Amino acid sequence: MTPTARFIMERYASLLPVTEHTPLVTLGEGGTPLVRSRSIGPELGLEALYFKLEYANPTGSFKDRGMVMAVAKAVEEGATSLLCASTGNTSASAAAYAARHGLRAYVVVPSGRIASGKLAQAVAHGAEIVAIDGSFDDALRIAKQLAERPGVALVNSVNPYRIEGQKTAAFEVVDDLGDAPDLLCIPVGNAGNITAYWRGFVEYQRLERASKRPSMWGFQAAGAAPLVLGHPVEKPETIATAIRIGNPASWEGAITARDDSNGVIEAVTDDEILEAYRRLAATEGVFCEPASAASVAGLLKRARAGASLAGLTAVCVITGHGLKDPDTAMTIEAVRHNVPADLAAVEESLGWR
Repeated sequence: MTPTARFIMERYASLLPVTEHTPLVTLGEGGTPLVRSRSIGPELGLEALYFKLEYANPTGSFKDRGMVMAVAKAVEEGATSLLCASTGNTSASAAAYAARHGLRAYVVVPSGRIASGKLAQAVAHGAEIVAIDGSFDDALRIAKQLAERPGVALVNSVNPYRIEGQKTAAFEVVDDLGDAPDLLCIPVGNAGNITAYWRGFVEYQRLERASKRPSMWGFQAAGAAPLVLGHPVEKPETIATAIRIGNPASWEGAITARDDSNGVIEAVTDDEILEAYRRLAATEGVFCEPASAASVAGLLKRARAGASLAGLTAVCVITGHGLKDPDTAMTIEAVRHNVPADLAAVEESLGWR
């Protein structure tokens, strides 16, 4: 294995808990694109709007940043198997890195409440899957108890190395833009990612690699918005399965990020999420899973509510790929023509003759 320049444990080694005993094993995570909006940004009057395409990570979501770090440290500390609770993306990532390191992977998921694309990844990578009759929060509670066994590493975002790896996305945003943006918009489920980005921005400013820190705008689905409501949600419901979480593990970190950045954590409805989801695909060429679109849905909602965005630079984090949840994509009404295999018939169907 030869680490590349984008490999986060090499590129940001001095800012991560990397030692001479940490295995530098990569699947190519990090170095994800920062793509400028051609449609939504100008409409909102922003100086610039960028999408941080975390779906370009190897298993199709931001989880790989934290997982590569957490699994490397688990191996360094002698773990022989990995364990996680998951709504989908964590299981896919944990299973992939377990396979890469030659470890066993065990995944606890809420039965019938995980998108097919994500479950397929965990299955393909050889994870042993336990589907429980309960919520993600139930799954995480059980996983924490199971992880008390020797040799088992829990790799949910309660694992501090996950947050350390994920903070590198904030480093990349600053490195690519030359400074921190004014706004960072991000979906919030278990709240590890907003916690990690804020940590990254704070560290970069402290090191004088950024002159400022962004205001953090986090967005939860309205049916799964414990941070907005101020209390856990017993039965969270939303089409955005990746953020269908009623009691976030990184609750305090998210509130700190919000308060210290003079930011917000607000709710967006499933209809608002799906509107942003379809618009990203149709006008920006960005095909993401529904939860990812919460960042854009929230930005649009705040703009409609009168937030002043003129002259600002904003980044929306796009956390997972659209192929994670193909069933939602197929609900979009497509223009289809069923015609004979004949040129004239095709031309006529397209109105070209």
